[in-house]
Amino acid sequence: MHKHIEWDSPGSDSVDAHFAKDEQHRVTPQPGMILTGHYHGATVRVQVEAYKEGTSIGKVAALIGDDGKRHDNFGDLSLGDMVRLPDDKRAFQAPEDDED
Repeated sequence: MHKHIEWDSPGSDSVDAHFAKDEQHRVTPQPGMILTGHYHGATVRVQVEAYKEGTSIGKVAALIGDDGKRHDNFGDLSLGDMVRLPDDKRAFQAPEDDED
């Protein structure tokens, strides 16, 4: 069973908006790919198991809070939860800060 999630808007990190200008480089999610969404300010990584009708289905592989730290649980989400991530909620992964 999938956990119903109200994803945050990806805003300027929107994968959909980016590829609207350049459809030839859009990639259809495949099993094993890691996608990113935003949930209550956290970054959620989802490992794709299936893709149907504009929605990726997969397990939560990582939860990264707005503090940059990884969590086992965040809000109603936990690592390993099965979720649905619609294409219009997908986001680009934010670049990691250099700690030099």
